[in-house]
Amino acid sequence: MIVVAIIGVLAALAFYGVIRYLASARTAEAKGTVGAISQLSVNVFEREYAESELLGAGVNSKPAVNYLCASAKPVPDAVVHGVKYQPKSGANEDFHSGTPIEGWQCLGFSMSTPIYYQYLYQKGTGYVSPSLGGPDPGTDGFEAAAVGDLDADNEVSTFARSGTISNKRLRLSTQVFVHEEFE
Repeated sequence: MIVVAIIGVLAALAFYGVIRYLASARTAEAKGTVGAISQLSVNVFEREYAESELLGAGVNSKPAVNYLCASAKPVPDAVVHGVKYQPKSGANEDFHSGTPIEGWQCLGFSMSTPIYYQYLYQKGTGYVSPSLGGPDPGTDGFEAAAVGDLDADNEVSTFARSGTISNKRLRLSTQVFVHEEFE
């Protein structure tokens, strides 16, 4: 009888461990993707942008500037609830939208595999994490975020990393902000 009880306890612990492992694997998608979007924002900012000009003799060019990409359209349009979403791959769709100075095209970011989360990149406003206790990048910053509902119970997980410009330098938050990781 004791052996059966011990086996039952071990089976329950193993089941809990497997469930936790699967949830961790799914949240790793969000953490990794938010980190990648943040790093691409840094890469864009560190490149200097200068207008192409024809200069006359003795004339100076306009100074090069650093900038953040303008906000991107969320992909997909709404939060995913308990299923995966296959991003569209056509021109101006999902991660293939934007221009050289705004959105996903500016960041050089794209995903072609099915995703569990809605991904957002916001510059200057529309941030999701400050209302949940995360850092507020302010009007000169950006936020890369993932929002999803893995078990379709209308409770969402939020992952976000932000950056802000200070003294002409872009500073990133120290880590990804996580709210309700396993919701």
